Amino acid sequence: MRYICLVCGYVYDEAVEKALFGTLPDDWKCPLCGAARSDFRPEKQQEPAEANTSVPLSSSYDEDTDQPYSPGQLSAICSNLARGCEKQYKQEEAALFRELSDYFRSAVPAAPNAGVQMIAGILQDDIERYASVRAAAVSENDRGAQRVCVWGEKVTRVLANTVGRYLREGEAMLEDTDIWVCTVCGFVWVSDQAPEMCPVCKVPSWKFEKIGRSAVR
Repeated sequence: MRYICLVCGYVYDEAVEKALFGTLPDDWKCPLCGAARSDFRPEKQQEPAEANTSVPLSSSYDEDTDQPYSPGQLSAICSNLARGCEKQYKQEEAALFRELSDYFRSAVPAAPNAGVQMIAGILQDDIERYASVRAAAVSENDRGAQRVCVWGEKVTRVLANTVGRYLREGEAMLEDTDIWVCTVCGFVWVSDQAPEMCPVCKVPSWKFEKIGRSAVR
């Protein structure tokens, strides 16, 4: 059987590799883009599954757990709303959302890597919601939105893998290495050098920008 990486399209062919995909270790990664084993799907399941075409609406409850949003989640939501207001030159509204974000952030219980764990949860939620957004774009025959969903989901999966790796390895993950970001699609690569070609959007290495260590702390 053949398995396809959802991020870069790399094909793991059991006949060629002489090893069943299910026997690979849990920490096995895509040799091309570094995606986790969980981001591979059997080739026959590549067609998107039937999904609800309605895009979930925001509310004060987490739709996955039917529980109220945590202070950390509300802080992130308000922070994003503040950025949206800034882009629309609504500075007064942006200031109010920032104030709310700061208020909710102050209510977050102190915990190791709490901010990183919150980001990991948000990224996972985004991945799960892409199916609904993509289905809505298909129903409206909006090719531009479909393309955004494809790239967005791939990059979000990469970010989720990177954050998960940081939660497992901590600061050791960043020792003696660099962080590179594709300036076209946002793909993140942790290595001494940028990849020769972006696994997601296929642009050359000179389209990558090296991010300083201070920018990720």
